[in-house]
Amino acid sequence: MREDQNRRWLWVAGMMAGAVVAGAQSADVTAGGKGFGLAELVAPTKLVAPKAGVPPSAVPFQPDVNAEPHGYFTREPKDRFTRLMNDLGTERMPLDRASELAFLRSLLAALEIPVSSQLLVFSNTSLQLSLINPSNPRALYFSDDLYLGYVPGGKIEVASVDAELGAVFYIFDIPRDASPVRVERARRCMNCHANEDTLHVPGLVVKSVAPGSGGGSLDSFRRELSGHGVPLSERFGGWHVTGLGAFDGHLGNRMGKLFQGELSWTPLPPATRFSWGRYPVTTSDLLAHLVHEHQVGFVNRLVRAQYRARALRQGSPGGLASAPSAELDADVRDLVRYLLFADEVPLPEGGVTGDAGFKSAFSRNRREIEGRSLKDFDLKTRLFRHRCSYLVHTALFEGLDPEVRSRVVRGMVSALKPGSDNAEFAYLGEEEKAKTRAILHRTVPGFEKAFP
Repeated sequence: MREDQNRRWLWVAGMMAGAVVAGAQSADVTAGGKGFGLAELVAPTKLVAPKAGVPPSAVPFQPDVNAEPHGYFTREPKDRFTRLMNDLGTERMPLDRASELAFLRSLLAALEIPVSSQLLVFSNTSLQLSLINPSNPRALYFSDDLYLGYVPGGKIEVASVDAELGAVFYIFDIPRDASPVRVERARRCMNCHANEDTLHVPGLVVKSVAPGSGGGSLDSFRRELSGHGVPLSERFGGWHVTGLGAFDGHLGNRMGKLFQGELSWTPLPPATRFSWGRYPVTTSDLLAHLVHEHQVGFVNRLVRAQYRARALRQGSPGGLASAPSAELDADVRDLVRYLLFADEVPLPEGGVTGDAGFKSAFSRNRREIEGRSLKDFDLKTRLFRHRCSYLVHTALFEGLDPEVRSRVVRGMVSALKPGSDNAEFAYLGEEEKAKTRAILHRTVPGFEKAFP
């Protein structure tokens, strides 16, 4: 017991140190650029060489995203928000400046992000951590390709995913008058958005922590994991969740307390310490949480494959075709399995109802073939009726490296072909595979020849 307590206290000490670093990162955002720089607080990190005898495949892929051939901060992003941001607040994209909430509503509408996707997080695990606590949760909104954060009294944060660079982060003030919207690229986000939680590439993060009374983290769960395979019992720590029904096998809607190395929990139902009136809607729906988690896992796996392919191509005179393929093959296999929901955890007993507003907004851009779509929900035992991700319909999937995309398509074709004896995908029945093939054949380039 004493050893476990010591480990926990050492971890908490590390989290406190991490909070100092994060505070330093956000100082120029929350205090007008008058905070200390990160270099003044943290000694340079030493790179440790892999241990002798450890095969290369066992060493985590940790590319220098700023160096060539990646050039994360030197190459011009091509994501949707980058293309739109100069129009914000102009005649081409007018925004309501009557109030903070009016601005948020109009911004979400302009970016085609459904307000019903709202998720509330009260742990201060964000760039604006000094403003986030159980009395002032941060709201997150998302579409198929954009993620927007809003903290009452704070700034707007946007994460947009570029097919080549990965997640690209922006931040800007809510204008109080007729002044223009000044969007800045947020470089400091990379401290958390390019580490083990994102597979070491610029990606998306969903933290699950035991938040203290002020929102600070006392413990952390599901580290280095993202996506629909994360156990529900390890999700939602530090988040509010509505639409739960009788389901209580999760970490949401509660605060932690650490005493003598033992962690205990106290219920914190939504709106106990804040007013819904500060937000556009009164939900932080379970279904929206589940869909958001699915998207995060997809983004991180796809971006890793992109960075791996570039690194291998640069290191091989004959290009990607002649490069060592074991690591890339593993990334492709992981992505194929993910797209086909191979490791999806089952939904709570009795299924999920889902907020009607979110379900309606989510289905607006569905691609339908004979009344069927990859966006059709199941919600009884799994998320979707047809277990192939709707994200194959996004610009992110279309923008995959051609060779990587070809390998992914071949892997999906092999898994979905009729009469396949591939035990890895035996959970997919013949009828489900047939319907999925029909949808892919007519909606995703590259599948029309594979599924005639």
